[in-house]
Amino acid sequence: MRALLPLLSVGRGWRVGAAARPPRRVMSLYRTEELGHPRSQDYRLFFKHVAGHYISPFHDIPLKADCKEEHDIPRKKARNDEYENLFNMVVEIPRWTNAKMEIATEEPLNPIKQDIKNGKLRYTPNIFPHKGYIWNYGALPQTWEDPHLRDKSTDCCGDNDPIDVCEIGSKVLSRGDVVHVKILGTLALIDQSETDWKIIAINVNDPEAEKFHDIDDVKKFKPGYLEATLNWFRLYKVPDGKPENKFAFNGEFKNKAFALDVINSAHERWKEMVMKKCDKGAISCVNVHICDSPFHCTMEEARSLVESVPTPSMNKESNVEEVWHFLRN
Repeated sequence: MRALLPLLSVGRGWRVGAAARPPRRVMSLYRTEELGHPRSQDYRLFFKHVAGHYISPFHDIPLKADCKEEHDIPRKKARNDEYENLFNMVVEIPRWTNAKMEIATEEPLNPIKQDIKNGKLRYTPNIFPHKGYIWNYGALPQTWEDPHLRDKSTDCCGDNDPIDVCEIGSKVLSRGDVVHVKILGTLALIDQSETDWKIIAINVNDPEAEKFHDIDDVKKFKPGYLEATLNWFRLYKVPDGKPENKFAFNGEFKNKAFALDVINSAHERWKEMVMKKCDKGAISCVNVHICDSPFHCTMEEARSLVESVPTPSMNKESNVEEVWHFLRN
């Protein structure tokens, strides 16, 4: 294998997930490292374990926040009811921002990058009277909405992504934060005939988190928020010339129990995918912590992957195909 290309030293830095209070355990476990320049097609936000090795936020961060580094499949059951509703959320888009950032599911180690549409960086338009996203927006790791599996409740297949989360707490989070959230309910968006679940959750460190236990508490303590959420998702593609989005259940928000069933199902499909028991399509399942997975790689291989990523100062045609071929399959 040819010598690996060096990393760009400009525009990179450490940032630990921020918290207004003493951080919970999960926030001390993960850090992020920037490669390339923000607001460019080359920008990538890679994730690292606090021990210093690169990981995938899609596959290596546990779904359940009570996991004790338990990356084996199947995972252990939660110890008691208190932890049954405590999940990890990877923040992709902070509230009030417009850049459409997302976990790059088809790239090895799945860094966060900005979505590209028609060759240009994608920004979500403002939906009056709001500025950008009206929640902290992100994803649940170790979940997968299978595009080959028809959902029995929506009669549509999944959208081929991890499950989306709308975090409704008062704090504006940062891109790359990994936070503990309580699940409150879900909305079933139907996007181009695909099921795209939107989980409603709240950061457990939020000052008002103790008030929220189910979807009715959002109606009670944040009146109008669910209506604004429904309206936002209905209209956010209209400025691009597309029709209004549709919803299953006539736009009704389902409760916590329903949402937990959705999450558990998506977690089971993720297990099938990462163990190569179903068609994953173009998704990269490269991981560092799931030792039994056919897509498992060593810490050294993960580092080699990051060091092979082209940067703005490099020739885009540089031959790093050997590294990418190994880590994409």
